Amino acid sequence: MINVNVFKALSNPTRLDILKWLKNPEEEITSVSCETVRYMMTEKGGICVQDLVKKAGLAQSTVSSYLAMMEQCELLISERHGKWTYYRRNEAGLQQLGEQIREEL
Repeated sequence: MINVNVFKALSNPTRLDILKWLKNPEEEITSVSCETVRYMMTEKGGICVQDLVKKAGLAQSTVSSYLAMMEQCELLISERHGKWTYYRRNEAGLQQLGEQIREEL
């Protein structure tokens, strides 16, 4: 059964944008260099919340709540390194959602 909270998470344009940005972060995250983005993705496991906040142009608390919601719905995965949290797409969760939509809807 599909978690209806996934649709709530996907109903917000900024949350959809975040998923799109994390699909191709080297092109989308422009607040830092491509080399820095590659480093974050390989060494830290995702993009730093602060870079997503800059891209979104929203308050850090708003973006953090969006990220937490998407993580609860298994659309994102986070890794914490010291005081910084890094996010990436949960490709397995997104794949599973697509399969559930095909089968159930």
